[in-house]
Amino acid sequence: MSNFLSSIFGDFAQIRSVTVAVIAILIAAAAVFHFYRDRFRFDTKTIVYGGLCIALSFLLSYIRFYHWPQGGSITPGSMLPLFIYAYYFGPVAGITAGAAYGILQLIQDPYILHWAQVLLDYPLPFAALGLAGFFKNNLRLGILAGGFGRFFFHFLSGVIFFGSYAPPGMSPVVYSIAVNGSIIGTEVAICFAISLVPQFYNAVQDLRHNIIRA
Repeated sequence: MSNFLSSIFGDFAQIRSVTVAVIAILIAAAAVFHFYRDRFRFDTKTIVYGGLCIALSFLLSYIRFYHWPQGGSITPGSMLPLFIYAYYFGPVAGITAGAAYGILQLIQDPYILHWAQVLLDYPLPFAALGLAGFFKNNLRLGILAGGFGRFFFHFLSGVIFFGSYAPPGMSPVVYSIAVNGSIIGTEVAICFAISLVPQFYNAVQDLRHNIIRA
């Protein structure tokens, strides 16, 4: 049992000082904007919740059930806070937060072959999670749309840059679908399953109503 828990939570011991600093900055910025929101012209509510959701997703990304050698992990719903954020604040805010999170993922777990591959594997796919914001009345459909958006960019990266990893005789297209479909599909399935829990879904809706009224 201890070995199983260690395999899941072991990556916490590998958190780099720079990532801790980034998380601390996000939380501190959210706190500053919250307490001094009347002095800023920005929509501080959007910024505060964005910083908190990014930080929460980033922390959850360190709990890994599986880690692919070329990058990509299965986590306990690390994308879900970003889906919910986009659901609350719309696609523009969601895409922006997703892109910022993608940069943090690059810091956390970089696998770099080419500058275009970096774009396809980090800021662009996570920015696509913000597509959930187009489904203001359906969180679950937004999760599927955002998850497919992320899959699409990783799929392109797999075909273009990781085709050489495909087993002999296997098409890079099939290989990319198999790898990215299994990893991202599982991640999306976890997020979707959590959204089906009535208590969780009701809490999300209650918080949304409170945000709108605030």
